[in-house]
Amino acid sequence: MQLKNVALIGAGAVGAYFIYGFTNLEDLSFCVVAEGERAERLQKDGVIINETTYHPAIKSPQEAKGADLVLVCTKYQGLRGTLDMIETIVDEHTTVISLLNGIDSEQIIAERIGSEYLVYSVMRISSERRNGKIRFVPETTIGVSVGEKGISEPTERVQAFADLMKRANLKCFIEEDILLNQWSKYSMNIIYNLPQAVLGVGFGAFYDSENVAALRDRMFEEVCKVAQAEGIPLTKQGDWRSACVPKARFSTLQDLDAKRHTEVDMFTGSLIRLAKKHGIEVPFCEYTHYAIKALEEKGDGKFEY
Repeated sequence: MQLKNVALIGAGAVGAYFIYGFTNLEDLSFCVVAEGERAERLQKDGVIINETTYHPAIKSPQEAKGADLVLVCTKYQGLRGTLDMIETIVDEHTTVISLLNGIDSEQIIAERIGSEYLVYSVMRISSERRNGKIRFVPETTIGVSVGEKGISEPTERVQAFADLMKRANLKCFIEEDILLNQWSKYSMNIIYNLPQAVLGVGFGAFYDSENVAALRDRMFEEVCKVAQAEGIPLTKQGDWRSACVPKARFSTLQDLDAKRHTEVDMFTGSLIRLAKKHGIEVPFCEYTHYAIKALEEKGDGKFEY
C-alpha cells in the first residue's frame, strides 16, 4: 500500500509541517483544501514557513475527492466547520488522520463519516505563527505518533503513512497504545499550556516557582482521575525540564498575546465534560478554563471600560 494522493485541511502552525515536507515531494499529489477567500489568499500568497514561501496546490473539496489520505490540521474551534469538506473528500479507500491534540476530534469526525476511516495520532511540534509567518525547527521537532485504536501492531495503512513521512524526511513514530499516548500529550497541554497562559510566564516558571509547579501538579492529578475513569492508565507526568527553553511560550499564550481565541475547549472543556460524566471534581482545571475564557473576552475588548 502506498499513499499517492494527500489532501490537507488547515494550513496553520501544524499544517505547515506537512506543507514543508510534502509540497515538492516527487511522486506525490499533495494539495491544501480550501474554499472562497481563503483559497484565493493561499493561491496568491502561499504559506511562509521558516522564511521560505511554499505554494502547494489549492483544491476545493470536490477536486480533492478520493484522496488516499486526508490530514486534518484545523484549530479545534473550526473542526466542525470542516466536516462537510471531509465528507466530500472521503472515498471508500481514504484514510483520515486528525492532528488536533485533544482526545475527541476523532470522535467528532467519526460521527459524520464513521470510525473505520480514522487512524489516531499525536502531533508534537513547537511552532510559532506571527505576522502571517510560521516558524519551527525541523531538527528538534519531535513529529507525529500514529496508531490504530485498540491495535498494538502497525496495520497496512499505518505503515503506509510512516513510509510516506520517511520519504518526506518528516518524523513519525508508530505507537502500540495510541490512546495512552494521546492522553499523555493531552495532559501535558493542560498542565503546561493553560497555567502558563493564565499567568503569562515562560516555561521555566514551572521549575523555578513552587507555586507554578503546584498548579501544574494539582491539575495533573485531576486529569489522571478522569483518564483512569475512561480506562486510560495515565499515571506518570514526566520531567520536561529539558524539553523547552525557559522563555518558551506555548500555543495558548501565543493566542492570547495575539488577541486570538484559544483551543481551551479542546483541553479543559472536554475534560470538564468527561469529569461530569463520571462525577469527578476538577476544581483547578475548571478555574483555569474559565480564567482563559475571561482572558479571551479581555482580548476581544469586552472590558475596556
